[in-house]
Amino acid sequence: MKTAIIYRTKHGTTDTVSRTMAQKLSADEVTLINLKKYPKPDLRDFGRIIVGGSIHAGAIQKQVKNFCKERLDDLQQKEVGLFICCMDRELQEKEFEDAFPEELKTHAKATGIMGGEFVFERMNFLERFIVKKISKTDHSVSEIDEEAIDAFVSRLQG
Repeated sequence: MKTAIIYRTKHGTTDTVSRTMAQKLSADEVTLINLKKYPKPDLRDFGRIIVGGSIHAGAIQKQVKNFCKERLDDLQQKEVGLFICCMDRELQEKEFEDAFPEELKTHAKATGIMGGEFVFERMNFLERFIVKKISKTDHSVSEIDEEAIDAFVSRLQG
C-alpha cells in the first residue's frame, strides 16, 4: 500500500522516528513529507497516511494540528496512523489526546507515543536553558522507544 508519513519536526527527532517507520514499512512504497517543506501535500495517491509531530511546551506543532483539522475529511477516507514524540512520560497520554481531533483518533488504525530526545546541539540558548530547568539534565538524552515503533508498524500492517 502506498503510504505517506506526514510530519513536522523541530530538532530532528520526529524525522528520525519517521525514517525508522519508513524502513520498517519497507514492503510498502513510503513517501516522507515534512510539513515545513510541503505544507499542503496531495493525498490522492496514498492509501495510508501516518501523521506525527513532536510535543513542545505541552502541545504538538500548529502545522500538524492545522493539517489534521483542515484535511480531516480526506484523512477519514484513508487508513490512518497517528503518533507523537515527547519526553514527558507523566503527561504523554494527555499530550497525545490533545494533539489530534477526536474523530481522527477514533478512525486511526494505529496510534503511538514514540518517546523523544533532548538534543542540546540542535537547541538554541533559551531552549537549552528551559530543558535544563524542567528536565534537570544538562546533556543530550535519547529515549526513542523502538518497541513502540515496532508495535505501531505491526498494528498498521495487521
